[in-house]
Amino acid sequence: MVNLPSAELLESHHSFPCAWTFKVIGYADANFTARVVWSVREELGMEVDPPYSLRSTAHGRHVAVTLDPVCQSSQQVLAVYTRLSGLDGLVMLLC
Repeated sequence: MVNLPSAELLESHHSFPCAWTFKVIGYADANFTARVVWSVREELGMEVDPPYSLRSTAHGRHVAVTLDPVCQSSQQVLAVYTRLSGLDGLVMLLC
């Protein structure tokens, strides 16, 4: 489980709604990126995929997915982190 900051701490440093950057690193299997993007989209109730970019490691074993959706509240940020922390193939979730 990821050690998440408190909602109060997030609210003291950010003015919601705001764009939030999520960085997720995992095994570069056929579905990892799609599952990451879908998880964020589903958790935030988005009709389209959030803006995201990919970066693969030199040997292609891992992929880093960076997403930049707009979150309406600190609770949404924490809910996304919680959902992402349970993904199969996750190596690291940067908070």
